[in-house]
Parts: sequence; structure tokens; C-alpha cells
Amino acid sequence: MKKIIFPLLLLTISFSCSKKSENNNIAQQKDSLKTADSLRIAERNDSIRTLNSKNRFKDFSGNHRFTYETQAFNTISGTVTFDKIEGERDNYNLSGSIQSGENSVSIKGFVQVVSPKHMNFTGEITQKISVNDNGKPYTRKGTKTFMSKNGGKTYRLQDMVNGSGFVDYIDIHF
Repeated sequence: MKKIIFPLLLLTISFSCSKKSENNNIAQQKDSLKTADSLRIAERNDSIRTLNSKNRFKDFSGNHRFTYETQAFNTISGTVTFDKIEGERDNYNLSGSIQSGENSVSIKGFVQVVSPKHMNFTGEITQKISVNDNGKPYTRKGTKTFMSKNGGKTYRLQDMVNGSGFVDYIDIHF
């Protein structure tokens, strides 16, 4: 009888120990699968984020010529800077100015390129032109559209009438 009980006891202990280690292995495998799935999801999200931040249209980053023209005098020019907003598609911070004697134009705001021919600008464009209300500042605020009619070489502000009722041409050249 002792010969039978002792081997049965050993057999029972060995089976119970091996089941626990199998359960531990299964739990570890599940944890490692969860970790691998999390890493795959994170990589996929990063690749989607990268794709969503790529421009659909031309990259306008950098310095460009900025001009002001009216019937009263010749064109004056300055520069404007487009700074791409990291992680966003076709969005830029925009700032620039034109200075010529007493005359000045400044622009500061945000630009979103919405098509190859259209840019939506949100911000302020302030001009002080000596022939318009004796140089009194005039500010355009809000969202304005710049449109190109020459294949994207020049974008012209579509809100062309200034505070004095005269037409201004404010252009960005690429």
C-alpha cells in the first residue's frame, strides 16, 4: 500500500506544479501579446499622424515677397514669412511687413491653404498709407482669402477696398 500511495502522491504533486507553470506561461504570453498589440497600435497611430501632417498642396515655408500697390503710387515691397505648423496639414503662421518712408503694411496671423488657388488668412493686416486718410492706420481683421489666378505664383488679397474706399492690391509672391 505504501508503494502505491507514495508514487501517487508524487504524481499528484508533479501534475499540480506543472499546471501552475502552464497557467503562468499562458498569462505571460497574454501579457506579451497585449504589449505587442499596443506597440503595433502606437506605430500605426504614428504613421497615421505622419500622413495627416503632410501637405496636400505646395509647401509655402520660408520668406517670400510681399507687395502693396494702389493707383496713387508705385508698388512698395517687403517680405513675409510662412512658418509651417508642426503636425498640421497645410497650416502656417504668417508674419511680414512692408516699409517705405511714411507708408507701411504689416501682416500677422494664420494661413490655411485650402486649394491650389486659395489660402484662408485669419489675423490682422494693418496699413498706414499717406494718401489714404493722411496716413491714418486701417486694419483688416478676421478671416480673409488670398487667391491666385496665375498658377500659384502670386496670391492676391480679395478684400481689396480699404477704409478710404479705394482699391488696394496686397499680394504675396512665390
